[in-house]
Formats: sequence, C-alpha cells, structure tokens
Amino acid sequence: MAKDFHQETRPDMAKHPGTLLREQVLPGLHLSVSQAARDLGVARQTLHRILAGEAAITPEMAARLEQLCGVSSDVWLRCQNHYELQRARSELRPVLKRIPRRLLSETIIKKIGA
Repeated sequence: MAKDFHQETRPDMAKHPGTLLREQVLPGLHLSVSQAARDLGVARQTLHRILAGEAAITPEMAARLEQLCGVSSDVWLRCQNHYELQRARSELRPVLKRIPRRLLSETIIKKIGA
C-alpha cells in the first residue's frame, strides 16, 4: 500500500501526503474536511493546512489518521519523510553536487544498520 501513497508528479518531487489525504482518503471515506477534523479531534484549520501541503503530518497526526482510516501511522510518516527528503534534495542540488562522496566499508554500514 505504501507504494500507492508515493505517487509523484515529477520524478524528483513526491506528493505531500496531505494531497493524498485530500484526493484519496477523505473521498474514499465520504468525509468532508469539517467532519474529518471533528473525527480526528483537531481544528478544521489544522487539517486544512495539512491538506494544502502547508503543514507536515506529525507522529501524533499519523496516529490519529491510522485510527480514522486504517492506514498505518508508519505509512503516513514514511510518506511525509519521502516528501521532505525529495524536496530537500531538489533544493540542495547545487550544494550536494559539490560535496565529495566518501564510501564507508560494508562492515561499518552493517554496524549502523544501513
């Protein structure tokens, strides 16, 4: 299911998870923004900011969303992280190109769990 939530408009830009919530989840549950906010126990403006991509899905919101729709909080947080990482890579592209790549040994990589 996580793959479906990582739909992208451009190869280098993932969708904000609020877009997925707005376009897929709320319609799929037949919920208005007002009703969803009430069900989640948050202010309508809080939910609106997430739906507009202006606010991140926090661990607390991810837990609320999991309870509301059954999509794991881990999935919501991975989507948020994926979005933020792609955005950072895009914004930092010129800087990242100047950073030399130095590779760790396989032993160290395994020790740190990567």
